[in-house]
Amino acid sequence: MITVNKTKRKLVAGERAMGLGVSLLRGAAVPMLAKAAGYDWLFIDREHGALTEDDAAQICLASLPHGITPIVRVCEGALDEATRALDTGAQGIVVPHVDTAEGARAVVSALRFAPRGTRSWGGGSAIWGLRPPPMGEAMDEVDNEILLAVMSETPDAVANAEAIAAVPGIDSLLVGSSDLSIGMGVPGQFAHPRIREAYATLAKACERHGKALGLGGIYDDVMAPEYIRAGCRFILAAADQSVLLNAATARSKFLREV
Repeated sequence: MITVNKTKRKLVAGERAMGLGVSLLRGAAVPMLAKAAGYDWLFIDREHGALTEDDAAQICLASLPHGITPIVRVCEGALDEATRALDTGAQGIVVPHVDTAEGARAVVSALRFAPRGTRSWGGGSAIWGLRPPPMGEAMDEVDNEILLAVMSETPDAVANAEAIAAVPGIDSLLVGSSDLSIGMGVPGQFAHPRIREAYATLAKACERHGKALGLGGIYDDVMAPEYIRAGCRFILAAADQSVLLNAATARSKFLREV
């Protein structure tokens, strides 16, 4: 049987799903750690940082038995890397800098099988334990389990939110809060009225078209809860580097003060 995408099931049911960003850690222990810490999915970041294609594949393969959804962010325009990630165990893809409905349709075309898209069939897939059913059945099953998220990171993406959210085959609009704040001329000011207005616009578009609004780039204890209450359900809750650094710093500080 296919490995169920628990994160997608949660989002379809109207629930929240918490993700852990991975750019520093490597290996099979990453999904074990995520599960032990109470996360639902991994944001395996190949846009920023130095994760290789093999690094991502190994984390994806190790995630599947633990029920942690491996989701890979590729670079802008690198849809060929996205299809390989799906072939090697990823259950979702995040594509950055999608500013138009045309861009969203290109993502769907490249990453979903016919008749919804043009993704090439690559044989046995890891999400079936390398034993998929017949091709036609397999294509339908995998499309139902794969989660596709496009990132809203610019004023243009916000302006086009309604059209992007209306594209069939897209599951989530994930806000790249850092780049969005830069594009709006208020870098890092996540409480700024323009950022609040952008989130409200995106939330309305997602609600109208049955898509999950995603929260990315905001990890504090003030604004993150505000945007979650405003409708974000696909939540990038923490990043491995900052979590490790903050915990390690607090521990060393505490012991030095003993």
